[in-house]
Amino acid sequence: MKEKSNYCLNCKVKPCSTKGCPLGNPIPQFIEQIKQGNTEKAYEILADTTVLQGICGRICPHKKQCQGSCVRGIKGEPVSIGELEAYAFDSVYDEDDSLLKCYEDEMKKNKSNLKVAVVGGGPTGLTASAFLARKGIQVTIYEKYDYLGGLLVHGIPEFRLSREVVQKTVDKILALGIQVKYNQELGKNLLLSDLEKEYDAVFLSIGANRSSQMGVEGEELEGVIGGNELLEHKLHPNYEGKTVAIVGGGNVAMDCARTIKRLGAKQVKVIYRRAREQMPAEDKEVEEAMKEGIEFLFQNNIVKIIGKDKVEKVELIKTELVQKENDTRLVPVNIENSNYEIDVDYIIMALGSKVEPYVKELGLETNQWGNIKINEEYQTSRPKIYAGGDLAGVKSTVAWAAYSGREAAKNIAKI
Repeated sequence: MKEKSNYCLNCKVKPCSTKGCPLGNPIPQFIEQIKQGNTEKAYEILADTTVLQGICGRICPHKKQCQGSCVRGIKGEPVSIGELEAYAFDSVYDEDDSLLKCYEDEMKKNKSNLKVAVVGGGPTGLTASAFLARKGIQVTIYEKYDYLGGLLVHGIPEFRLSREVVQKTVDKILALGIQVKYNQELGKNLLLSDLEKEYDAVFLSIGANRSSQMGVEGEELEGVIGGNELLEHKLHPNYEGKTVAIVGGGNVAMDCARTIKRLGAKQVKVIYRRAREQMPAEDKEVEEAMKEGIEFLFQNNIVKIIGKDKVEKVELIKTELVQKENDTRLVPVNIENSNYEIDVDYIIMALGSKVEPYVKELGLETNQWGNIKINEEYQTSRPKIYAGGDLAGVKSTVAWAAYSGREAAKNIAKI
């Protein structure tokens, strides 16, 4: 890693940090420590802004975030920031108390009597819990599964993010003295009103993992499956010899396509209504999918899904990209009379996520999309309850989820 760290110019403006990283990680500073061989110090510097070094270093969309803003990338290749961040984490991989060592003095100084419940143990909840504990606050995480990590475990396949790395990250966070109550699901065996009575504040970070729908004819047929649910619950049908269509262009679509190909599907086709350059998925994920034999139907839109009881075909229409007046974006417009049909056995909808229906029953104000409304301090319509991450409509990357957890924790610590 010496050569890769030496490639960093440690420039004055530091756009990788100030512009590219949602968390504002001190990128040149931690890389400087790697240059000097002080990898543990590099981890410590990163711990000031993030507790997900090993995860973000591996799965963040670096080309669209930190590396996309790197000065060296203007005329050549950017600094390998993600790889160096993961390397800093790996330097303390086996030390479960490494994060505690970074925060110990601050935790002693900030000893607090506040008790906070964090509902949901994904990247938002884990980050919030760590930064609350850093302030000496007593934290209890309520998690619906018997493990922590959320979408880091059930939303991202093992081939992209090792479960061992996630567990090591969790172990370091829990070593801060955080308590966990597993198999606790909001609206079932866990009531928000009870938490509100027991704790000084409640932070909701349960995510939004219900797949969005297109609203096209035939979407109710057997064989149409939500991508988020498929990854979370792993209730895969038998794909042997089957043709599967994935609708969408984000990382969930790529994860579904690559997972299904590995499970024996004969053909996997990704249908995306815009061009490749507009895909929100990471370039490297698209490239890997192509190498694995996954077919991409760019600038194609679904008209309807065809079948008697189950999916048999899908009707597509080709699109052209048009720039509309007063809009800088290229918008896909259907090309008249370009319809055609393809045979498919399953269709996976990976078009984005929305919150679970029961969120509306929590008694909190929501917006038109069903996300919980929060103010600038991450506070909901009930003063003791805060929310962040996908549940509150935060941008859907792990780094942005972590940012919302960190900033919410800072505001809760002020009460």
